[in-house]
Amino acid sequence: MFDPYMEYKQNSIMTASPEELVLMLYNGVIRFIEEAKLAIKDKNIEKAHNSIMRAQDIVLELMATLDMQYDISKNLYNIYEYISRRLVEANLKKDTEALDEVKTLVSDLKDTWTKGVNKVRSKVYSKG
Repeated sequence: MFDPYMEYKQNSIMTASPEELVLMLYNGVIRFIEEAKLAIKDKNIEKAHNSIMRAQDIVLELMATLDMQYDISKNLYNIYEYISRRLVEANLKKDTEALDEVKTLVSDLKDTWTKGVNKVRSKVYSKG
C-alpha cells in the first residue's frame, strides 16, 4: 500500500546532506526521548523500552559514523558514550530525570551543530 508520508520521508533522507542527516538523527533522539517520557508517565513500560532503544540505536549510529582521526570526534564519541550509558540507566529504571538529562545534552549538541553548519554555509555562500 502506498503511503505518501513514508515516501516523502524516505526521499528527504535520501536527498539530505550529511550535515542535515546529523540534524535528523539528533531530532530523532529527542523525539524518542519525549515518546519514552510519555510512555513512562502512562505506565506503558513496553513503549517506553522501545522508544529508549530507538534513541540508543541512533546514538550508536552517531558513534559509528565518527571519523576518529579528528580530536573533536574523540570528544563527541565520549559524549555519545555517556549519553548511551544514561539511556541504558533510564531504560532499566524508567527514569525520566535521566531522559531529561540526555535530552538537554542532545539539544545542546544539535544547537551547536546547527550553528556550525550555518557558519560554514555562510562562508561558502559569501565566497561564491
